[in-house]
Amino acid sequence: GTPSLCCLLWHQTQEALGALLDKESQMIEPQRNQVFVFQTLATFYIKYVQIFRNLENVYDQIIHPQKRILIRKILDGVMGRVLELKNEMVELELTEFHYFDDILQDLKLTPQQLDIPIPKYFLKEKLEVIKEREKILAQILADSGIETSEVKYSEKSIPFDEAVKLIQIAERARQGRLRALFMKQIFLQEYRAKQSKILGKKVMDPWAAALRIQKAWRGFCQCKNTEKLREEEMIFLGMTPPPLFNEVSATVIQAEKVDRLRNEVQIKHEEDYREALVTIKNDLKLMEGLDIKENLQDQIRHWFIECRNLTGTFPDYPDVEEGGSAIIFSNKTTQQVIEDIIANQEEEKKNEKKKKEKQPKKAKTQKKGTKEKNKEEDEAWKMSPSVFLPAMKEGNNTYKDIWMNKDESWNFSQDYDPELIKEEKRKELESEIRVQVDELMRQELKNLKLAVDREREHPEKARKKKEKKGKKGKKKEKKAKKDKDLTADRTIESLYKELVEEGLLIRALKVNLSDYIGEYSYLGTTLRQVSIEPMPSLLDVRQLITLYGIWPLGSAAVHEKAPLVKSLLLVGPSGVGKKMLVHAICTETGANLFNLSSSNIAGKYPGKNGLQMMLHAVFKVARQLQPSVVWIEDTEKTFYKRVPSAEKMNEPKRLKKHLPKILKLLKPEDRILIVGTTRRPFDAELQSFCKVYQKIILVPRPDYASRYVLWKQIIERNGGVLTSALNVSCLAKVTDGFTQGHIVQAVKGVLTDQRIRRQTYKPLTAVEFIMAITSMNPVYKEEEESFKNWYAETPLGKKRALAITGGSTEKAKDSREKK
Repeated sequence: GTPSLCCLLWHQTQEALGALLDKESQMIEPQRNQVFVFQTLATFYIKYVQIFRNLENVYDQIIHPQKRILIRKILDGVMGRVLELKNEMVELELTEFHYFDDILQDLKLTPQQLDIPIPKYFLKEKLEVIKEREKILAQILADSGIETSEVKYSEKSIPFDEAVKLIQIAERARQGRLRALFMKQIFLQEYRAKQSKILGKKVMDPWAAALRIQKAWRGFCQCKNTEKLREEEMIFLGMTPPPLFNEVSATVIQAEKVDRLRNEVQIKHEEDYREALVTIKNDLKLMEGLDIKENLQDQIRHWFIECRNLTGTFPDYPDVEEGGSAIIFSNKTTQQVIEDIIANQEEEKKNEKKKKEKQPKKAKTQKKGTKEKNKEEDEAWKMSPSVFLPAMKEGNNTYKDIWMNKDESWNFSQDYDPELIKEEKRKELESEIRVQVDELMRQELKNLKLAVDREREHPEKARKKKEKKGKKGKKKEKKAKKDKDLTADRTIESLYKELVEEGLLIRALKVNLSDYIGEYSYLGTTLRQVSIEPMPSLLDVRQLITLYGIWPLGSAAVHEKAPLVKSLLLVGPSGVGKKMLVHAICTETGANLFNLSSSNIAGKYPGKNGLQMMLHAVFKVARQLQPSVVWIEDTEKTFYKRVPSAEKMNEPKRLKKHLPKILKLLKPEDRILIVGTTRRPFDAELQSFCKVYQKIILVPRPDYASRYVLWKQIIERNGGVLTSALNVSCLAKVTDGFTQGHIVQAVKGVLTDQRIRRQTYKPLTAVEFIMAITSMNPVYKEEEESFKNWYAETPLGKKRALAITGGSTEKAKDSREKK
């Protein structure tokens, strides 16, 4: 059945992950060969992406609630590790775009297998919240009358004379068409009569006539057979798709049904598991609670007596803040605790002797040695420590201990395992009871000290404890004073409504990232080997959006620990899909979309106080209802070198000083991403621009391969039918320099309702689309070069240029230091 297939895939993936983790742990020695380092990083990256793809499928399909918890933990770890490796590659190659053609060949993988999927649980787990939020947003927009999506028809009345004229024009046109059709029929009748008279005079031999008909028929049949054979050959070679290629098969429909049913079972099992957590804990409390309490008390009393016997005094009981008795007895028996006490005493004696013997003379000689070592270490590359590897190893170990060889023949329905819950809840119950026991035993220890040693708590110790608590309280108060809440008296709902009414919180268009169509760059590695920097492909851009935008916003665990990306800048000519990518980030993660473009905030919240209030409200709502995307369209206007006189009234540079401060205030827990889009980055001050935007992604015009895919898919999506009469390859070649926006515009212009209906007897041709696109202005090479040159001036672009021309960046740094 399907559960066994899912489990089989899970076991295989865990095996691959285990092997990969072992390889990673062997990467200890520093490396000097940059090519070798990049290849190892890229291999790890590709393999982790493969593991992630499999694990994501398993997590989506598996219905066992406890297995899903473990898989989710490992899945987050793998996501984080992929982001860490990406960061390592960026720092090594000094570019956001990497090409793995040679490595993919060695691993026998296609570039499509490198595509980074978006986990389905991002939206699945908060579907109800998103739907509720959409309802509220729609209601506010409808009430305030801001909703512009509905077309409002003008209700202006036309004068009577004009109305009569319009009807007359339409009627005369109709009559003219009928008359023309009637005259055509008469002409054809007369023509046929003349032809019959001419042919009637000559008497043709019946054999010759039969031969002529036969000849024509055989020629027609042969043409049809040749066409059919050519089509079959092209299908066999894989050059054209088979006839029913685009039709959805019955098996796919059945699989979708099974998916829906599995989702329902997942939800049911999840609910049962949550209920079981409460009921099993309550049962354990009744059955084993008293025994646990007695065992803990006996254990602590034994510790008191043994400490008294060994050291001559009763021990100090750990405070609640330190963790109580749990620190002493964490996974230890009383015998082990006693051995630790003896060992500590011996160590203290040894340390005292060493301190007396030591003399501080060797400090200077040590410093020289360390400096030389540091220089050597700087030259060699070493993998930076990972935050996610320990979590993955822990997850992999729990899989090996619990699930790898577990007999589940009794659990065919894949419901929760009660024994595992008991183990987990027993620990929880023990820690809860331990808190109560600690209070009792503290009092008991005081009584013992009074009775046996006649000791009382020293007043200075008590005072120090109070002072510590007081200091902590003051620190918290200071922090609270720093972060002033300007809208403390208002609810989030009221702020949300205000931002919607002001047009600062807008509805994101429902666009998936998969709708951003493109093709891979297959010559990236080859071009780089010849020292030519290739323009990134559209799918490279799509991958970066997933890594820097969608993954961190979708998963809180990844956002908190992975290399933090607070801001993104999408740079490219108009029509390449920058705005679409912003909306796709929101759609894929269920994020709120705030629009802080200079044109949108012009005249809203005037003055310094107004601006502060606006930013406070935006980021307060963004934090509360995270994930959130703050979008700044035409962001170069915020960083203008010189403000044009026409725009001075709008104050486009209002946010310039505030954006760096906002970025500093954003913490790893805040899943907020600031996204800027620009088509004229040259107008902005480069230094302040690059300070605000951490990651700059250059979005190019589509190359030939991407244009070919774009034309095919956009024509089909708009109701067009692809036939042999339409030469898509020719279209893609001719439209070099035109963007996705141009292609969409041209297709929509050609494929009207009337043209779609006429396709059956008049197929589409390339000329129709070329005629439509000729009136548009393409992106010329000069414009593309200007974007490239601008990117070369950015911090990462400069480092890359230095690395290509003058060797490594480290040499450049050394020369600066010497100067």
